Amino acid sequence: MLSIVVAEAREVQIPLLSAVLLAACAAKFARILRVGSLDAGLGPTALFPMGLRRPVALTICIAELCCGIGLLVTAGPLGRGDPADTVRIATAVLFLVATCALIELRTSHPETGCGCFGDFSTSPVGGRTVARSALLAAAALATMGLPPLHPPHRGAEAGRLLGILAAELVVLAALSPELGEGLVRLGYSEPCELRRLPAVRTLTALRRSSQWRRRAGLITADVPVDMWRELCWRFVVFPARAADREAEVVFAVFLRPHRPAIHAALVDVVTGEVLAWPELPARRAGPGWSTEAKPAKPDRAPDCGPDLVGSGALAAQTDPGLGIPAYRDPPTPRPDKDLALYKVL
Repeated sequence: MLSIVVAEAREVQIPLLSAVLLAACAAKFARILRVGSLDAGLGPTALFPMGLRRPVALTICIAELCCGIGLLVTAGPLGRGDPADTVRIATAVLFLVATCALIELRTSHPETGCGCFGDFSTSPVGGRTVARSALLAAAALATMGLPPLHPPHRGAEAGRLLGILAAELVVLAALSPELGEGLVRLGYSEPCELRRLPAVRTLTALRRSSQWRRRAGLITADVPVDMWRELCWRFVVFPARAADREAEVVFAVFLRPHRPAIHAALVDVVTGEVLAWPELPARRAGPGWSTEAKPAKPDRAPDCGPDLVGSGALAAQTDPGLGIPAYRDPPTPRPDKDLALYKVL
């Protein structure tokens, strides 16, 4: 009976290891998309010089992805023999190297998180994190020489497999500081005023928006000439030309990760006066196209809370037709331009 339980425990390790590796890779990739940096949030990269951190981070992500997929592919008859053993040895080596790196990281950079699961692994490396990596390395070594897996039969065999899997998940949860961080995040909603959103994410969302497509014909440069943040909004200024006047297009982008509200205004460079948008050119006639340009529909502005008056604060003035706030006194005004009031249309 004991030998049967041991054999079933070895079989459970393959799907479990694959799930851990793929989850770690997905969490790192999500962190990369959010921050816009390949080596951001990956703790072991702090052990390398700056020039090597990007390739090391890329190697870690690729290794986790390949080992996670390889364990699943070689679990059945397709991976019988050497292919399966090769993937399992590679997985064990990956966790052994990770264990050694975590020990060194704990000694040389005690304040740095392991980065194992992206944003959830920000706590400093501790004994539990090292023990978890060592346990997963031992689990990978235990799968060496394992015959191809087969679907469990109903009844006692399936019950034993589920019990073994549940017990190991409890052990891993006890060794994972990320569990507490995840539970905290589930019950906490960060105020938009404190939300950290990189400027590159704001620019990416702006260039994908309908507001950008409507105003791109007036913009004369690819990069903004000014950018600042006020509470829940980030303002981006691009040089523009309206008729014969030098102007600027000011975009207000709400700080939200997905589909943010975006508004725009056209401002005269010399006087600071808010200009009317020039008429859109008529579209070229063709099948299914109208020869008349349709006016752009403004986006609805979210509720920005109560009015705040004062230097550096949100000055809430409202357009009677649209109910959209205007902003004054940016935190970092340009000395040669009057940025006291940008009316977002």
